[in-house]
Amino acid sequence: MRASLIQIAVNDDKATESVNARRERVSSLVRAEAGAADLVVLPELWTTGAFAYERFAEEAEPLEGPTFEAMAKAARDAEVWLHAGSIPERDPDGPLYNTSLVFSPDGELAAAYRKIHRFGFDKGEAVLMGAGEELVTVRLPETVVGVTTCYDLRFPELYRGLVDRGAQTLIVSAGWPERRRSHWTLLARARAVENQAFVLACGSAGTHAGVAQAGHSVVVDPWGEVLAEAGAGEEVLRVEFDPAEVGVTRNQFPALKDRRMGLPAPTGP
Repeated sequence: MRASLIQIAVNDDKATESVNARRERVSSLVRAEAGAADLVVLPELWTTGAFAYERFAEEAEPLEGPTFEAMAKAARDAEVWLHAGSIPERDPDGPLYNTSLVFSPDGELAAAYRKIHRFGFDKGEAVLMGAGEELVTVRLPETVVGVTTCYDLRFPELYRGLVDRGAQTLIVSAGWPERRRSHWTLLARARAVENQAFVLACGSAGTHAGVAQAGHSVVVDPWGEVLAEAGAGEEVLRVEFDPAEVGVTRNQFPALKDRRMGLPAPTGP
């Protein structure tokens, strides 16, 4: 399976690049992966910047708004599965949400995931956006993908829940700060090892409301080995991996079968 993680640079100056211009630019970057990728992944809140809290309400859009339309068309044109990062979603009947969108190669919405763990410690995203409640997986031809966003990476129980729902590849779309970059790689590798799954972690570059972004998107195999890692600036990280390695790893080292806590609820009589 071929994956492309597009590490988009998002900067503070709207005069330099408007949201509409960025949508067009990112759409072009997705289309450029036609024939090179089966799956393309974008960062968190790339339309606004993950730390640009004052812009969330201003730039919020309905689920099927302009970013939805642009990314659906880009996925269809490139004929790729597209994790389009996340948008500030305005629910007409509720609060804002940090919502990730996943499109199939025909441009249809395959899944929407509202971020469960909101960052901010009683400020910022934590008070400006509502919390999602549902775990989301998507079945691709090659693998089952579990969808997560940024701060979720610090909560291993969420990833174990995704594995219980069949996830073999875990996607993290993020706007992770540079000052905690060491945690980014450490936690991505930890989630891969403990769940014996591939982790595709796509961060952003640039500066969000004065907060320097870590970049360094990374792809990790089920043994915790880094297959590919980006630098600090905008770039496309391309990697080829074999999803079948998940089953092989789980059979060779069946640690998941020895779990004693947090087991899924029994089914049937």
